[in-house]
Amino acid sequence: MNVISNILYWISTGLLVPVIVLLIFFFIRSIILIGAFFGQYLNDRRHTTPFCGQIRKLDRASLPEFKASLPERPESAVAAYASRIIAEAGNDPKIDMLLSEYEIEADKNISTSKMLTKMGPILGLMGTLIPMGPALVGLASGDIASMAYNMQVAFATTVVGLVVSAIGFLTQQAKERWAVRNLAILEYLADIVRQPQTDRQ
Repeated sequence: MNVISNILYWISTGLLVPVIVLLIFFFIRSIILIGAFFGQYLNDRRHTTPFCGQIRKLDRASLPEFKASLPERPESAVAAYASRIIAEAGNDPKIDMLLSEYEIEADKNISTSKMLTKMGPILGLMGTLIPMGPALVGLASGDIASMAYNMQVAFATTVVGLVVSAIGFLTQQAKERWAVRNLAILEYLADIVRQPQTDRQ
């Protein structure tokens, strides 16, 4: 039994360095995510939201005029998919595929935030529990300095893990709201495009 316990102790202790390295990596990744998210937020305010407002006012009669006003180089993913959907008028399977492609692209955009939301607490908890063993050993042997150091590592990994998770959670919530809104707009546009040509006259 002691052999098994020692093996588990060595394994858990050996995982401390990889856990700390991963936490540092994800923390840096979360800082980069904040910058990318801010850029996406500005793009949404400047381009995507006004474009979605135009589609909300769209009806079958105004579709040709809207199509003519589309820019050659779309400034947002919604505008790009809207152009492709209008170009595929009369091809319902292709329109359905484009809507599915947008869902996949939106989910890919959210994937980093989801990963940080889940991995932050996992690594933070591992970084908290692993040093507790050496800390208790130091307490039992009277080595207060060793115990204090391990407790410091435990608390630091917890804080970093929670910060990473918080950044991931907040960005995930915003991106999911944008994705749901944009998909609803594109589905509305697809329904208009699917209407017979005679109904738009």
